Amino acid sequence: MQRTDVIKRTIAEVVADRKKQLSPGHVFAEAFAKDGFDTRVEYDVTITDTLTSSRRKPRYPSRNVLKVVDLSRDPQEFYWHESPPRPGDPVVDGADLRREAANHFHRSPIPPLCTTKTWVQVPDGLWDDPASFAEFINYRLVVRLCTAENVTILRGEGGLLNLPEITRITDPGPFGSTILSACNEVEQNGSTADGLIMNPADYYRLLGSGTLVRDLEENGVFIVRTRLVDAGEAIVGDFGHGALLFDSGRSMISFAEPPPGTFAEPGVALTAEIYERVVLNLPTCFYRVSL
Repeated sequence: MQRTDVIKRTIAEVVADRKKQLSPGHVFAEAFAKDGFDTRVEYDVTITDTLTSSRRKPRYPSRNVLKVVDLSRDPQEFYWHESPPRPGDPVVDGADLRREAANHFHRSPIPPLCTTKTWVQVPDGLWDDPASFAEFINYRLVVRLCTAENVTILRGEGGLLNLPEITRITDPGPFGSTILSACNEVEQNGSTADGLIMNPADYYRLLGSGTLVRDLEENGVFIVRTRLVDAGEAIVGDFGHGALLFDSGRSMISFAEPPPGTFAEPGVALTAEIYERVVLNLPTCFYRVSL
């Protein structure tokens, strides 16, 4: 083996070891070796953002369409946002062509972060094999936490599906699609629709019945597929400029006793938590559409 190949291999091994050491599962498995079932690990990162999928066909979580503000590294107390004109407002010059010119500007305190929590039951004895235990934490507990995070972002307190300021669109208009109609409305408000969150059933129905999904993706629209948006509905908006995910930049994993009804049978359980909250800067650039 040539020296260059040896160096490349060594570097690759160091990088692989570094990634392994940084994984939530590896950190917890090492702590378990010392503390056993009293292990509780607090991370200075949000662990749902630490793992990459090895799937050839990724399915992205809702956090990936949002601009994330890590409050542990970028602390702030307030955020800016806008609201649409109110009845009786004075006429604003140019608002007939630039709707956003008539918006109201606001500064508000960041709302309290929501606790996103999930549970898994550990197969008996798996903790005796550190590598398998770490893999289980990384790709079962953290993946379950990603699902819980989707619930927080979409259906939780302050979740996108619970925000009354997001306008509904049910008429496809001249575009023949409520999605395209919403994309147009976003641009008429001075922004660009760069994200779409929809149910997999609708994604595959549209994928199999025309070119709309391909056209959207080729036009730069980032599509998130999740069962947490009801079939027949979707959220379209300017996620890059018009929404924020405030993130504590902290996480926790520990053994704990789960609430009654969490599992089908008794067993050793792990829980994980992260802390975050989604807000809209530009609610006039988001639409909930009926497909």
